[in-house]
Amino acid sequence: MIFKNIHYLILALIFIIILMGILSLATGHLAISPSELVETALGEGSRRNELLLFEFRLPRLFIAILAGAALGVAGTLLQGITQNELADPGILGINAGAGLSVVLYLTYVSNRETTSPLGQMMTLPFAAFLGGLLAACCIYIVAWKNGVTPIRLILVGIGVNAGFGAVLTLFQLRMNQSAFNQVTVWLSGSIWNAHWSAVISLLPWVFILIPLSLYKSRTLNLLQLGDEMATGLGINTERERIKLVAIAVALTGASVSVAGGISFLGLGAPHIARKLVGNKHQRLVPTAACIGALILLISDMIARNLFAPSELPVGLIVAFLGAPYFIYLLITTEA
Repeated sequence: MIFKNIHYLILALIFIIILMGILSLATGHLAISPSELVETALGEGSRRNELLLFEFRLPRLFIAILAGAALGVAGTLLQGITQNELADPGILGINAGAGLSVVLYLTYVSNRETTSPLGQMMTLPFAAFLGGLLAACCIYIVAWKNGVTPIRLILVGIGVNAGFGAVLTLFQLRMNQSAFNQVTVWLSGSIWNAHWSAVISLLPWVFILIPLSLYKSRTLNLLQLGDEMATGLGINTERERIKLVAIAVALTGASVSVAGGISFLGLGAPHIARKLVGNKHQRLVPTAACIGALILLISDMIARNLFAPSELPVGLIVAFLGAPYFIYLLITTEA
C-alpha cells in the first residue's frame, strides 16, 4: 500500500515511536508503573525511579532511536547508490570495519588517563567512520570488474566482512576474559554504553547527516535512471556516489560506535519504507529513518524483557527478524 500523504504517515510513525518509547521506559526487570513514570518525570518520584529513568533508560531510549534512524537511512543510501536491494552496512562489511576500528582505538589510543569519558565518546564515531570507509574502499576495489554487479558486490562484501571479523578475532584473543566477553557482546549489537555522553556523541552525526541525505534525494533519484541519463542531466555520477557513500559510512560508523554491529536493520527498514511510500527518496529517506528507529526500539525492548533479568544483545533480535527476509531477497533477486 502506497501512502500518498507522507506527512500523515510520518506523524503516525512518530506517534507509534513515542508510545513504544513510553512502554520501553516503564518495562524491564525493575518495572515502573505509569503513575510512577509521570511522577518521576515531574521530579516527584523516588530516588530509585529517578536513577532508572534518567541515568539508564532514557539514554538507552535515545540511542535506540538515533542509531536505528541512522542505520535505516544508511541502508537506504547504499541501496540507492548500488541499485541493489540487498545492500546493507552489516552485510557489506562496513559494520565490521567500523567495529574493528573502534576496538583498536579503545585498545591502543584512548587508554590514557588524560582522556575524559565524554572526549572518548566524541572521538569514537570518527574512529568508526575511518574503519567503515576502509571497508567500503576494499569492497569497491575488489568488486570492480568492468563495473560492479549487484550480486558481485554482495559476495565481495560478505568476504570483506569475514576478513575484518577474522582480524578482529585475532585482537580479541589477546584480551583478558572480561574484555573479550564485552567486545563479543557489543559486536553482536548491544546498546552497552547507554549514558548521556554516548547520546551527545551520536546527536550531531544524526542531525547533520540525515537532513543532508534528504537534501541529496534528488541526486539519488537521478542515479536510478542510469549513469548516462544522470550525466546528461548534469550529475557527476562518480563524485556524487563518493559523497553518498561517505554519508552512509559516517551514519553507520556513528551507530556502531554506540550500539555495536547491528546487521539487517539497514536492509529491512528501506524495504518496508519502499512498500509504504514508493521509490522517491524525498519520501523514502524520512520514512526509513522512522521505521529504523521503531524497529531498533522494539527490538531493544524485547532484548531487555524476554529473559529478564538476563539481557540479550539487541543485534540478535534484529538478526532473528531480518535474516529470513534477507534469504528471501537473495533467492528472488536476479543476478
